[in-house]
Amino acid sequence: MLPIFTNFVSMKRSGSADLPLHYGAVPAWLHQRMAKLGLAVVETMAMEYGNNEVIARFSNPFWFQSLGAVMGMDWHSSGITTSVMGALKKAVNPLAKELGIYICGGKGKQSTQTPDELLKLSERTGLDGNYLIKCSKLSAKVDNTAVQDGFQLYLHNFIVNSQGQWTVIQQGMNANSRTARRYHWHSGALTSFVNDPHTAICGQNAGRILNMADARADGSRAAIMHMAAEHPERMLREVTHLVLPSHHEVKSKDVDLKRLGAVLWLAHEKQPKDFEELLLLQGVGPRTLQSLALVSEVIYGTAARFTDPARYSFAHGGKDGHPFPVPTKIYDETINILQKSIQQAKIGHTEKAQAIKSLSAIAQKAEAGFTPNADFDKVIERERAESWRYGGRTVFGEAKKPDNQQLKLF
Repeated sequence: MLPIFTNFVSMKRSGSADLPLHYGAVPAWLHQRMAKLGLAVVETMAMEYGNNEVIARFSNPFWFQSLGAVMGMDWHSSGITTSVMGALKKAVNPLAKELGIYICGGKGKQSTQTPDELLKLSERTGLDGNYLIKCSKLSAKVDNTAVQDGFQLYLHNFIVNSQGQWTVIQQGMNANSRTARRYHWHSGALTSFVNDPHTAICGQNAGRILNMADARADGSRAAIMHMAAEHPERMLREVTHLVLPSHHEVKSKDVDLKRLGAVLWLAHEKQPKDFEELLLLQGVGPRTLQSLALVSEVIYGTAARFTDPARYSFAHGGKDGHPFPVPTKIYDETINILQKSIQQAKIGHTEKAQAIKSLSAIAQKAEAGFTPNADFDKVIERERAESWRYGGRTVFGEAKKPDNQQLKLF
């Protein structure tokens, strides 16, 4: 079970996540779509809230996991981190000047290029490149050395905006437990890299560790520093922690069924014509509405909405077929609708963007008196049975038309 969400504290390590270790590359057909959808999400958030909020969102491990799930990645795997950040760097950086958001670093060798990228960025923007490099190096040093938890860093992304606000997302691997741990940082109110700097660390509890970045280690650290004749500083501690299970399939216990049920009800039972706010979406099919509603929540939802990242996999499935194959036709239609709403908003026509925003708001209102009446397993079974209609694909191939009759959802 996922832990109860705690609002992350800005300016600190915002949180962490423990994830089952997954290998394998993302197929090109999915990577290209991830880049387009990720860009649309970032653009919409930047227009709606400003790029400071975009930076803050990336420091929330629950939101980040939900973003990866809605983009069609396996909902709980370590591959979300590498694939989402790789796709976003490819899509966002060409529009960095317009968005005021820059993504540096990456996996393996790319992580070591972060200082050079930050220096080049500072030359173009006037940001203090040396300070940003210091922040990048110190965050990595803390998570690799001060926190000795058995995870060796292999990915480091530094996301910074035109105002100098930044988020660090980095991930380490534990070969013995075959798990990965993702660390999140946010600059917001950071006063010290050794005084509770993280917003979160995500991972499974593997027992006692040496964490010289824990405020409770102050006494031990003071004694060590006294012997070294140096003035001791206070240390940091872990804050928000996301732990995801080892099982690959999506189970009912992984999802808030009331929230998911409200989205399915909105998409499949009620139509846009039933809601004045959604008239501009009239004609959009029920399956696309389902995806749009979940994407809408990733863009507009509050922090407390992301306690069950698995729910967002019901937008575009997963590349390994869990909970169902990626519906590429629905994925493309979702991207197309979002891109058109962004272009229209840029010239002052915000009606469609407001309609998309209303999707999540209506679903949330519906939850209050909603009683789930759909069988969870049948929801997944129906998605799989109809996957061929929507261009369903996984890393194993294309979905085939089944011989059996289609299932009724409600």
